[in-house]
Amino acid sequence: MIRLVLALVMLSCSVWFPAQADEQTVGDYTIHYQAFGSTFLTPAIAKAYGLTRSNYTGIVNISVLNSKDKVPTGVPVEVSGVAKNLLDSSIQLEFKEIREGKAVYYIAEVPYRNDETMHFQIGIKHGRELNTTLKFQQRFYVD
Repeated sequence: MIRLVLALVMLSCSVWFPAQADEQTVGDYTIHYQAFGSTFLTPAIAKAYGLTRSNYTGIVNISVLNSKDKVPTGVPVEVSGVAKNLLDSSIQLEFKEIREGKAVYYIAEVPYRNDETMHFQIGIKHGRELNTTLKFQQRFYVD
């Protein structure tokens, strides 16, 4: 149930808010990534995952699927990353692994100010099969 709610929240963020929602394919893996303001999470979802719900906190969500399977399945990976603002101030991202059935998500919080663009560099590793770096940016606004 919570997985469905989280998916709906992410979908609504990409439709109603200028949130970065994208994917990248690397070999047999599809990496989904998104960044959005934490106030789009309901209080119940934020509490369930131990996330801060604030006008000044963003969420970065990463998931990796093995796309060679008939039904793509979540893959546990090593995720690390950094966020930088336009002044080049770095914030080390602390990712939490969340498992729900066959789904695996990695979520990190990032502080921001109103109308601030954050540049993300996320490293993703899975054995010798996957070793890539995502680079994307997201502009955050205070509600």
